[in-house]
Amino acid sequence: MIHVSAFYVITWVPIGIYYLILNVNSSLTMLQSGYYILMFLAFLYICANPFIYATKFDPVKRVLVGLIPWKRSSPPTG
Repeated sequence: MIHVSAFYVITWVPIGIYYLILNVNSSLTMLQSGYYILMFLAFLYICANPFIYATKFDPVKRVLVGLIPWKRSSPPTG
């Protein structure tokens, strides 16, 4: 769970700080390139979160491996 929390902080805190600075100092203007970079980081978390769960948490990993047809253990027929 530490991986998920750390990745969340790394990706969402910069845009939060960016908006806070813009709200505190209204004379600053929003740089469009900075905004897009920070939004990319935030959306990166959303895209990467399922892969973090799939690789780091055993219950999720077991369910996902069970969904793969050739990985299922079935009794031999004969």
